[in-house]
Parts: sequence; C-alpha cells; structure tokens
Amino acid sequence: MKKLTAFIILAIICSRISSQPRYDYSKIQREDLGRSLTAVKYAHGDSVFLSWRYLSSDPINTSFNVYCNGKRLNHKPIKDVTFFKHKGSRKDVCYEVRTIDNGKESHRKDGKFCLKSDAPDDYLSIRLDKPSDGVTPNGQPYSYSANDASVGDVDGDGEYEIILKWEPSNAHDNSHEGYTGNVYIDCYKISGEKLWRIDLGHNIRAGAHYTQFMVYDLDGDGCAEVVMKTGDGTVDGTGHCIGDSAADHRFSGIIDKHIQGKMKSKQVRVEGRILTGPEYLTVFNGKTGAAMQTVDYVPERGNPEDWGDSYGNRCDRFLACIAYLDGIHPSVVMCRGYYTRTVLAAYDWNGKNLSLRWKFDTNDAAWHDYAGQGNHNLRVGDVDGDGCDEITYGSMAIDHDGQGLYNTGMGHGDAIHQYAFYPDSDKLQIWDVHENKRDGSDFRDASTGEIIFQLPDKSDVGRGMAADIDPESYGLEMWSAASGGIRNIEGKIIAVPSRISMNSAVWWDGDLLRELLDKGTVSKYDWKEKRTYTLKSFREECTFNNGTKNNPCLSADIMGDWREEVIIHTTDSEELRIYTTTLSTPYRFHTFMEDIPYRISVATENVGYNQPPEPGFYFGSDFKNGSIVRGCIIKK
Repeated sequence: MKKLTAFIILAIICSRISSQPRYDYSKIQREDLGRSLTAVKYAHGDSVFLSWRYLSSDPINTSFNVYCNGKRLNHKPIKDVTFFKHKGSRKDVCYEVRTIDNGKESHRKDGKFCLKSDAPDDYLSIRLDKPSDGVTPNGQPYSYSANDASVGDVDGDGEYEIILKWEPSNAHDNSHEGYTGNVYIDCYKISGEKLWRIDLGHNIRAGAHYTQFMVYDLDGDGCAEVVMKTGDGTVDGTGHCIGDSAADHRFSGIIDKHIQGKMKSKQVRVEGRILTGPEYLTVFNGKTGAAMQTVDYVPERGNPEDWGDSYGNRCDRFLACIAYLDGIHPSVVMCRGYYTRTVLAAYDWNGKNLSLRWKFDTNDAAWHDYAGQGNHNLRVGDVDGDGCDEITYGSMAIDHDGQGLYNTGMGHGDAIHQYAFYPDSDKLQIWDVHENKRDGSDFRDASTGEIIFQLPDKSDVGRGMAADIDPESYGLEMWSAASGGIRNIEGKIIAVPSRISMNSAVWWDGDLLRELLDKGTVSKYDWKEKRTYTLKSFREECTFNNGTKNNPCLSADIMGDWREEVIIHTTDSEELRIYTTTLSTPYRFHTFMEDIPYRISVATENVGYNQPPEPGFYFGSDFKNGSIVRGCIIKK
C-alpha cells in the first residue's frame, strides 16, 4: 500500500512538472510490465551492454544488483542508471538483475537474460518464417517482405511479443490498380519462437491504407488482443476460416471512373479492387491467434461513390487507434475516410463481446463541416484535461464521447505531431502539415484548435517533424518541407540547415535531446554547426520500409532502459533485428511505455504513414535542475 501511495504521489508531481495529461493512475487499466533485462554484445571487443526497465511501481530510492551466472558484478548498488557494462568473455552466460529496496534485495520484478556465445554483435536476432511466393489471377508473380510491426504482451509474462505484418511485393496504394497477394500477420516472442500466423485472405487488399492492426490488452486480463479488419476467407492462427472461404470479391472489369468535382467520367479497366462483399471486424486472441469474435465492420463501405469516387480509392482509406475514452478502459477505434466523408467507430471488448460505444459520421448534419479533414495518420491523448482521451484526426479533433471537439477547416494532411512542446505548458500542442497547396503548416492548441502560428504555402507539404534537437532553443523545435528552416515555438526561424530528416525520430544517445531516424541511420543534429551527422548506421544487409517513408518495422521503448529500440529486417526478410543502444546515459527514467499517450502512439505506429511515438508530456533539454520527471531527479 505504501508503494502504491508513493507511486500515485509521484505520478501527480510528474504530471504537474512535465505537463503530463491528468490520468488517474490508480484507476486506469494498464499493462503490468516486467524488468525486461536485455544484453547485447558490443560491435568490437568482448564486452556486453546490459539494460533494464525502471518501473513506475519502483520506489524512487530503488537500486539494483547485476549478476552473471550467479556471481554479482557490481561492487556498489546501481542507483542512478539502469544499465551496466560487463567486460566478460564470449561464453554462454545468464544475467540477472535484482532490485534493492531499503537496503535489501527484494527479488521484486527481477529480470533474467541468457546470452549465447554465438549471439550477434549489436542487436538481438529473430529468424523469420517468410511466406512463399505467389501468383496473381492474371499471372503476375509476387514475393514477400517483412513490413510494419507492433508489440503487445500476449501471454501475460510482462514482456512484449512482436506482431509483424508480411506485405507482398505487389501491395498497392489505393490510387493504383492491380491485384495484390494475401497479407499475413505473425506473432514472435523476443526469444525467436513463432506463436501463430493469420492469413487475411484475398478479400483484404495489401497496402499501407488497408490493414491497420491494433495490438493492446483491451479487457484487462493481462494479455493483449489483436484487432483488425477481416474478410471472407481470412484464416485465424488456429486454422479456422472466417466467412465464406470460396468467396472472391476482387473486381475485374470495366467501370466508369470519376472523382466528385474533379474530372469527367471515363471508362477504365479495374483489377484487384474490392468494391463489394461483406467486411468484418475480428478480435483475435493474442496468444493463439484464434478469432474470438467477428462482427460486421463499422464504418461500413456502402456505396463507394458516397465517399467521393467510383473506384474505391476514398472509401478504402482506413485508420485506427486505441483510446481511453472513459479514462479507465482502452477502446479500439476503427476509422474510414479522410478526403471527404469521415467515420470513426469506437468499440469496447470485455473479453467475450465487442460492443459499439459510439459512431462519429460527417454525414450527420451536426458534423458535416468536419468532412475532408483527416490525415494519413492520427494522434490520441487527453488534450482537454478531463481525464479521457480525444482523437486528433488531422485538422479536426473528436471528443471522448464521439462529439466534434474542434475543426480548423485546413483539410487533409500527412504528418502530425502531438506533444507538450515546452516544459511549463499545461496543455498539449499540435504541429500539422497540409497537402492542399494552401495551408502549409500550422502549430496549434490541441484542445481548442486555436492557431499559434501558421506558415501558408502553395505546395503539397508532405513531410514535417517535431522534436527537441537544439538545447539553446526553448522547448521543442519543428520543421516541414515548406517551413523555411527549423522553427521554435514562437514560429521564428532558428536555423536553415542544408538538409535535415523529416521522417522519424528516436531517443538513442542518452542525452535529453532526440535523434533523427531515417534511411537506415540514426543522425544527430549539431545545433552549433547547423547540420546533422551520423550517430548510428544500421548494417548494409538491412533495409527500412515503405519507400520514401523510410521507416523501420517499429521504433519504441520495448525493452531495456528508457531509450528506444529500432526493429528492422534484413533485405531478404529472413531475419528481424532489434537494435538497442549501447551508449551510456546519466539518466534513469521510467519506461516510456508506462506513459499512456506514448503507449497508444506505439500501437498506432503501423497506421497509414508511420510516425514516431510521442509522449503526452514535455521531454527535452529544458528541464530545470531538480525537476522530477518520470521517477528521475534531473541533475545538471
């Protein structure tokens, strides 16, 4: 009881100091994470880097001992960091970290990790079961590569499993025609064991906009579920078929192709699109892959032309997220459309039944003006301080009760970032970019939509980033393809580097700044020289995903200390690699995965165009000496 009380007090202190949304951590349904001890060899030499989680349930004075094959390695308790460098041999060893509370080893949430002598340097390896090549109905061959991933504790042991999507080489954006191969979803333990495979079948098209898979513990039983859109012929992880296994709804023929208000109708041949037939939503057991319940998919397709065109481009733009809509339990929200009509449907899962909580539809008269405001991704968090999550859906926001919260009217965009952009802010802010060749980029209040500053531009602004990369500038910095350089929170240009990445970001090197993640590298911004340099280059035999998006399978704080891991696959997709930093840090923070907005953004990382995970509080170089942030007293 004393530990719980101390934790609640610390959570309240941290929320006030670091602008964390006002979640009631004594009630909210959360994961019960373990210590997640991780050991990787250095790329050179015989040393091993170990790191582990510092949990919010740990008293602030908790320290640790580290053991190798039963022998303690540290001379004094480790109290200020959660990593250790072992100058050991290259033999098979088993490490263990034990907690020390009030001067005594408590064995509370102890972590263990066995490292083989033949383990690779610099990363953890998972051998993959690559699907066989295939041939489309019109005779075109295709192959498979590993693509987006998510994580969830599917078996309740306190450690994450990896849920991986296999994408065929003929996957298509909605604007393109053609058949695609089946999409497969696998589940692997970090140790390498494959738990199951789901075959979504030929009635689910492959591409970044079609298959959004949500991995989260929705019913509070300690084990994560997997929720996604399914169709006739989907086969679950136990071999059970959903719907009609013989049905084939892929269209092949001539249609009158037209887009509302943009072009005249013309007859074209369409192949591979799915314009008719039933659509389902299925909750899968995360441990076995078994389908536990299947319902009709909402938002339903209806007539494709009602979404803005006749060939299924706009009606098949899907997004999804996890949100704590009642402030206690997580709901899964399935979304359809963002160019014109937009529908969000929130579901609750109680372990047996999937129930519809609410449905937001821009066809309703009250929300008609909210149509056409969605991005290629979304953000979730308690933006108005009521203890419940809101959904920032591009240029608009939906309140926790399914009502419209605000609408800027700036229309469709690409990247979007939601943080507390400066440490003394009691609100979250939004940095959003737009593709309408008019509104450019905007920085706004996340609760009201009030514009703090805007950078109108006549180009299609398809990229934008926000992160604290310059300690001499107060708060986070932001930039876009049309920002004219790096801007501070007042909108002033502080630097115009010749080149800077806009794709993703990662906490890697141990300071309070964030690094940039793009094209197989982690790069550091040099704020004095106004340029970036490579901090970490992943090996040549590895590759990132999704073309120009250049994102890893996943980046998130999934194990070890508070820094983030980068999950990528080899070029031949025979192996998945988990890269974790081996750099020192003077800080000890609670794992980011215990911050609900961050955890939710990891769950939505695979949605649309991948964006980096972001916490619901300020995290950066502007903490004052003595600030308490997620269990760490900042000392400068």
